Amino acid sequence: MKDARFASLAGADAIGLNFYKKSPRYIDLATAEQVLPAIPGTVTKVGVFVNSPVDEINEIAGRLDLDYLQFHGDEPPEFLGNFPQKIIRAFRCGEDGYSPIADYLESCQKLGRMPDAVLLDAHHPKWYGGTGQAIDWGSVVQSRKILRDTPLVLAGGLTPFNVKEAINAARPDAVDVASGVESAHASKDVLLIRAFCSTAKKAFAQSSDKD
Repeated sequence: MKDARFASLAGADAIGLNFYKKSPRYIDLATAEQVLPAIPGTVTKVGVFVNSPVDEINEIAGRLDLDYLQFHGDEPPEFLGNFPQKIIRAFRCGEDGYSPIADYLESCQKLGRMPDAVLLDAHHPKWYGGTGQAIDWGSVVQSRKILRDTPLVLAGGLTPFNVKEAINAARPDAVDVASGVESAHASKDVLLIRAFCSTAKKAFAQSSDKD
């Protein structure tokens, strides 16, 4: 609960609730319900899922009144049509580059259900995210046509010390952070959260002025 309160007070626009049981940041539904009062109505609530069953996701989303569902696993394009909430589809960028993302989004377009945002993270052979590894920020700009004008969230290895550089290089619509604001494994640090939010907001404002 304190992590959600820290993030809200620091100026976070969204807070993720992680329901992936193998993640060190996992929380169960009962705990998530206790966290809700610490999240102001002005802050977007995002449920993070990895290969969870449709019924389980719908139950959690309904109980918590989630604004976004973030799918960070191997969910196929057909999976997105099961949910009324806005969807962030996360992709782990590896040796295959952005072509698998292009194929995925093409299938989504044919099905009539595009994700509302795409999140780009670094590929890891064992983990679905939260590894602290960064992707090539410069290559992200070149991938924007592939994303079909879908809003882009940049993740992977971001910290208060590199987020400005990442925003300037990749030109995302938003940034996502986990391990980069932790002083210990899965333990958030209020000073790092404040520094990250402040630096990111200033970088986005400066980027907007340049446009």
